[in-house]
Amino acid sequence: MPIVATFEIEYLQFLGPDGKLVREDLPEFAQDPKNLVDLFKEMLFVRAFDTKAVALQRTGKLGTYASCLGHEATHIGIGSSMQYDDVFAPSYREYGAQFMRGVKPREVLMYWGGDERGNDFSGPKHDYPWCVPIATQCLHAAGAALAFKLRGEKRVAVTCCGDGGSSKTDTYAAINSAGAYTLPFIQCIINNGWAISVPRNAQTGAQTLAQKGIAGGLHCLQVDGNDLIAVLEGMRRAVTRARNGEGGSVIEFMTYRLHDHTTADDARRYRGEDEVKAAWAREPVMRLRNYLVNAGAWNEATEAAWIEECAKLVDVEINAYLESKVQPVTAMFDFLYADPPPDLLAQRDAAIALEGKSHG
Repeated sequence: MPIVATFEIEYLQFLGPDGKLVREDLPEFAQDPKNLVDLFKEMLFVRAFDTKAVALQRTGKLGTYASCLGHEATHIGIGSSMQYDDVFAPSYREYGAQFMRGVKPREVLMYWGGDERGNDFSGPKHDYPWCVPIATQCLHAAGAALAFKLRGEKRVAVTCCGDGGSSKTDTYAAINSAGAYTLPFIQCIINNGWAISVPRNAQTGAQTLAQKGIAGGLHCLQVDGNDLIAVLEGMRRAVTRARNGEGGSVIEFMTYRLHDHTTADDARRYRGEDEVKAAWAREPVMRLRNYLVNAGAWNEATEAAWIEECAKLVDVEINAYLESKVQPVTAMFDFLYADPPPDLLAQRDAAIALEGKSHG
């Protein structure tokens, strides 16, 4: 029987769950473990921030919040692999990647506190804002990638979605466009096992999520998303291809959502304790810590000092968020239209009148 095409999906991993090498051919950047220390510190900072953010929500000082617990290696690896003039189109959980891009933690808190000024964040103004509608950001990134190609710019568009988001038509359309036009586009599928309460095996029959890029003609790779070295190497390959005009990539990062989907969710209703316990044994911070300690590049005293520093840095960001001045009621009208229609202007006047009465 004639075969017209065959495909393979490479799995990329360097560190096992215990922090020991599973292969010896380390990428050049990882030859010296000390090169990973700064990124490990960023992972610890993200975890400290995430813990405090959940606490803020629990005490009524923050709205619904999507925890990134367990995703630290994937997010930090993605963000640190990009150049300033590249474009990042996140979903709503990739804080580590955004911190590496220059976004301030206080801005994340403002967003989840219901203040859209958080989306006017620090860092590259050409990056896209948080995107809660699932996978629509993938098309935004594909559009940016098309613009880069048309202008002859060596820039890359990177976007993230989850395992559930990979089944959306928006994701498929973005992948198809990237393949059809050979765009500098990277689709990161962060497979954390759960699309809210829908398990990975219930929402697609695909053997891997990485292979969803094959039909679009993209380079496809599955990566251990709890292994920072593997994340960095997977991104390095994809970025190099994109910047050299070789087209886009789909990377599936295998990780696990250790927290509830958001603080409005209770994951105990749909997943068992044994599954979560097993996932904690594979989590990224412990894995990289063990590797760095065994390599003599990290120790308990250094970590204790850094965690103390992280607490201070996070407190500064929290205080900046809590001390932010409330916007006037007119803000909800003033930034919708350049030339507001009459009915909206009438609503604006009514809102001002009501606010005046409440302060009277």
